[in-house]
Formats: sequence, C-alpha cells, structure tokens
Amino acid sequence: MTQLAQDIMTPDVVTVTPETDILEAAKLMLEGHFNGLPVVDGSGALKGVICQSDLITQQKRLNLPSVFTLLDSFIPLSSTSAFEQEVKKMTATTVGQAMTEDVVTVEPSTTVEEVATLMVDKKLHTLPVVDGGSLVGVIGKEDVLQVLLP
Repeated sequence: MTQLAQDIMTPDVVTVTPETDILEAAKLMLEGHFNGLPVVDGSGALKGVICQSDLITQQKRLNLPSVFTLLDSFIPLSSTSAFEQEVKKMTATTVGQAMTEDVVTVEPSTTVEEVATLMVDKKLHTLPVVDGGSLVGVIGKEDVLQVLLP
C-alpha cells in the first residue's frame, strides 16, 4: 500500500503569523529544534515560511553590489532586486518581513515517494502540507526517512 503525505505528516504544527516578532520566531525554532516554521494568517492560510537561513541572513554583512564606472555612468553588476531583498531580510523586525513567500507545498494525497523526490530536488528540510489553501500539517526529512528506511 502506498503511503501518502497525510500518513506521515505532523498535524499539530507550531506556526507563527507575519506579525510575530523575529526574535520570538527564533526562540520557537531553537526551543523546538525546528528548521523552519510555517507562517499563517488568522484563518490558517499559509503565507510563507520562516527558516533558519532567513534568520542567519540578518546576521551577515551587507554585500554591496559591484559597480562598474564607464563614461561617468554606473552599471550595476548584480541584481538590484536580489540586493533589495537581502537588505529587507537583514533589517526585518517581524516574520512577515523576513519570511520566504514562494513556498513549495504538497497536498495530503501526495505520495511519500513524491515528497522525498521534491525534498531532494529542491533541497528542502520541511514541507508544509496544504489542503484547500489551509495548512493541515508539516513533513520533515525525518518523517520521510522513517518510512523509507524501516
């Protein structure tokens, strides 16, 4: 029998809201040993994910875009939108300012094999399980390993 995401997911998920203080989110991650936390609105709709790498971004030094001067004009050599996103995350005080909004999710009916493939291909540690736009669970790499390596 094929196992599905709903069979291995953790249904009682610790979540935060976009308004949650960034330090509170960090504390929850450290105390719960979480790689990341789903960000939901008041109705339980998934809005993003805040992960440890988002928090680490806040601690790194600003890497100014390389600028090339030619005939008194500046030509930026790196993406200004990526630079702006980095600045936004570094100066964040709330989860909403630092979270990743484009979240890869699965449905409860997704097979464990599909979940495993997605985690490997996208280099994910945690996958939110969404049904009809609402967060219903989360799957970690450990959950997948317990099924694949009995």
